[in-house]
Amino acid sequence: MNIRQALLEEHSRQQTLRIAGYIGDDPERFEALMSIFFGDEPRLIQRSAWTLSYVIRKHPTLITPYLAQTIDLLGRPGLPTAVPRNILRILQDITVPITLQGHLMDYCFRAVSDPSTPIAVKAFSLTVLHNLSFTYPEILPELETVIHERLPYETAAFRSRARKILAAKPPAARS
Repeated sequence: MNIRQALLEEHSRQQTLRIAGYIGDDPERFEALMSIFFGDEPRLIQRSAWTLSYVIRKHPTLITPYLAQTIDLLGRPGLPTAVPRNILRILQDITVPITLQGHLMDYCFRAVSDPSTPIAVKAFSLTVLHNLSFTYPEILPELETVIHERLPYETAAFRSRARKILAAKPPAARS
C-alpha cells in the first residue's frame, strides 16, 4: 500500500483504520507515515494525524523516536486543529521523556487558557497536565487556578474532565 496515496484517496474512519492496520507495528511503514505527518501539506498532515493516533493506541513504542519532533509540531502555526487534537490524544496515554515535558506543559497550559482553543484540544491538554502533575506536583495550584478561571465559560465536556481532575487525589496522597 502507498500510504500517501491511501490518505489522499479517502478521508473516512474506515480508510484510517485500513491504513493503521497496514502499518501495524512495522517501523518502516510507520516511518513512511511520519514523513507524511511531518511534511508540509496540511491536508495530508491532518489525515496522517488521525491514522497516527490509531497506530499508537496499539503500538505506543513506535512514537518514541519521533516524540520531540511531534511535540514541536504543537507550536506550529496554521495546522488544522485535528493535528494538535490527535497529538495530545496520543500524549495523554504515554510517558513523555523529562526533556520534553517542559515544552509540552507550556503548550498545554496555553491551550487550556486560550478561549479560542478547540474543546478537544483543551480536554486532552487537561489530561496531559494532570498526568504531568504526578511528576511535578508543584503545577497543581496553577492547573486548579486555570480550571477554575475557565470553568464558567467552557462546554460540558471541559467541565466534566476538569471536575474529575479536581476530584483526584493530590500527588502527595497518590502513593
